[in-house]
Amino acid sequence: MPLPVGAKAPLFTLKSKTPQGVVDVSLSEELKKGPVVLLFFPLAFTSVCTNELCDISSELNDYTSLGANVFGISVDSPFAQEAWAQKNNITVPLLSDLNKTVAKDYEVLLSDLLGFGATAARAAFVIDRQGVIRYAEQTPSPKDLPNFAAIKETLTKLCCGKSP
Repeated sequence: MPLPVGAKAPLFTLKSKTPQGVVDVSLSEELKKGPVVLLFFPLAFTSVCTNELCDISSELNDYTSLGANVFGISVDSPFAQEAWAQKNNITVPLLSDLNKTVAKDYEVLLSDLLGFGATAARAAFVIDRQGVIRYAEQTPSPKDLPNFAAIKETLTKLCCGKSP
């Protein structure tokens, strides 16, 4: 079960590969800009993960227009994430949880996925500017996608100054 709505989101700093090189991305810094959507996914270069992040990339303006920054998080290295993103035109910033600490902190770490070892479950969180989780979902299986309509509804409520 993922961390529940109303819980304080664990802060983290993860690596991301950008055209400028490998950079640190800090949740505390991102929250200063607005709400954050975290999309945990099991592994790069898999069909469901590719479809999910390609779809989100094509709808990224929907999220940014609501003031949110969206990040994908997996246990892949930032270099594998970069190659995957380039191959598939994924524009969502990807964060490497190579040590699996953030997935564990958010309680979405699967102990073993199809014999590949521990990976992040497919999960989604919306975190408000105060660092409080306003939406939390772990899908029933890694093949299922999060409820993106509910994520956007939560962001709309945050955007309009109402509590979800």
